[in-house]
Amino acid sequence: MKYHLNYILLFAIVFFAACNNNQKMEEKKLHNEPAFPKGEKVVSENFTGSVWLNYLAETDSIHNVNIGSVTFEAGARTNWHYHKGGQILLVTEGKGLYQEKDKPIEIIEKGDVMKCPPNIEHWHGATPTEAMTHIAIGTNTNIGGAIWLGPVTDDEYNQRIQ
Repeated sequence: MKYHLNYILLFAIVFFAACNNNQKMEEKKLHNEPAFPKGEKVVSENFTGSVWLNYLAETDSIHNVNIGSVTFEAGARTNWHYHKGGQILLVTEGKGLYQEKDKPIEIIEKGDVMKCPPNIEHWHGATPTEAMTHIAIGTNTNIGGAIWLGPVTDDEYNQRIQ
């Protein structure tokens, strides 16, 4: 009888350990998934490289904002542009770059919040070696949306990062 109890106890320990390990693997998998789907690939002259956009909320009669999750592959970036009503960027994954006209490039990483003032020319995107995803919030859209300018040249993009 004691012999059978040892086998039952051993089986129970192995069974519960396997269940616990499976639960930890599922939890880890959930933590690695992005908060929002990648969206649709952007086909536009306003971007360099591969970029995806998932519109999360668009301006309506109540809300003067538009919100999108934007994913930039390594090396991808926006053109120079500005927003009449301003913009807020919430970096959710990876490492990217942000630059306002006549200022040094800034490195932005997961957890960073960038407030782009109204009418200030800027660009943003991934680093040359790492992808980046951010939530882009266009604020005060009743004033107007993005005004797109020229591309960020490779020389501008590759200048020394501060």
